Amino acid sequence: MEILIPVAAGIEAAAKREIERLGYGHAPAVRGRIALRGGWEEIARLNVCLRAGERVLLLVGTFYADTFDALFEGVYALPWEEFFTPHVNIRIDGKSYRSKLAALKASGGVVKKAILTRLKEKLRARSFDERGERAIVGFSVYENVVQITLDTSGEGLHKRGYRVLTGEAPLRETTAAAIVEDSFYRRDKPFADPFCGSGTIPIEAVLYARNIAPGKARNFDFTAWKCVPAGVLDRVKRAAREEEYGGEIAPVFASDLSPEAISAAKQHAARAGVEKDIRFRVADMRDFTANERFGVLISNPPYGARLKGDLASLYRDFAQMFRRLPDWSAYFISAYEGAERAFGRADKRRILFNADLKCSLLAYFGKKPGAKQ
Repeated sequence: MEILIPVAAGIEAAAKREIERLGYGHAPAVRGRIALRGGWEEIARLNVCLRAGERVLLLVGTFYADTFDALFEGVYALPWEEFFTPHVNIRIDGKSYRSKLAALKASGGVVKKAILTRLKEKLRARSFDERGERAIVGFSVYENVVQITLDTSGEGLHKRGYRVLTGEAPLRETTAAAIVEDSFYRRDKPFADPFCGSGTIPIEAVLYARNIAPGKARNFDFTAWKCVPAGVLDRVKRAAREEEYGGEIAPVFASDLSPEAISAAKQHAARAGVEKDIRFRVADMRDFTANERFGVLISNPPYGARLKGDLASLYRDFAQMFRRLPDWSAYFISAYEGAERAFGRADKRRILFNADLKCSLLAYFGKKPGAKQ
């Protein structure tokens, strides 16, 4: 089966490296989706283990359609009876670009009607009560070529289950994981987030360091479909638990000026099972220092509506604090256009999106171990 993994703009490279590390080899990315092939075991493993991917989609079919009739016939021709019972709860998610089928609501109605017509005929069902398994059917039309997908995840993969309290402008878990993946951070290096908010970045860092599968505590829509082998998800979760790292890791520091944010971060770390690995404290970013060397700082500092006052001064103070850590590396994401001007010229920069807000990911590389002073 062909599997498609949507990823947020700007983190495709991190997601591709992660997929390769999971053993799936080179996987090309086309229009924000990474493609690979596999069976239900691979679908289960990707859902459980992926850190940076947004969802795991199963490609059901591809065909040309520039009219509603052609769309109906193309969807009707697909083997929906192999997946669903007459109780299926179908939800439609559509998008169209440079195509004649531009009316998404009407096109979605055609897609659902075609599926139900096929199920009614093949399963000899008189009616559909929609009280059973959920199926999010996606149709994506690009230059009149239609891709029909099934969302095997259900809820987005960023919903790990640990974050129940959020502060202002929270960073999506998958984006935080991608930044960690893209950084120099490894379990033998100290880590810090001096603007930790509700704790997403340090939690994702520890999950990465300990090789804890981010989806090990949740369920996924595909397990309710009748074609899926029994027990496949449980087997994958057991295998993932066996691969976790239980040894020592370098210190992980997380601080924030807000006591409420630190309280929420501690709750989230406990729900994620990593509270013992993170040293939380209420503190001003300007006061952060560390005796440990060659660490990695990753953060989501305030910007725009999140801060009342002088942003330029805040980022200059942030840079002054970072200069006290000459052999550390820093990565931070910000929508403040003057961030690099105030902090200093970045060694690497990339455009990311956080909650549809265009941001820059700025990287500053510290001195390497063994380098001359």
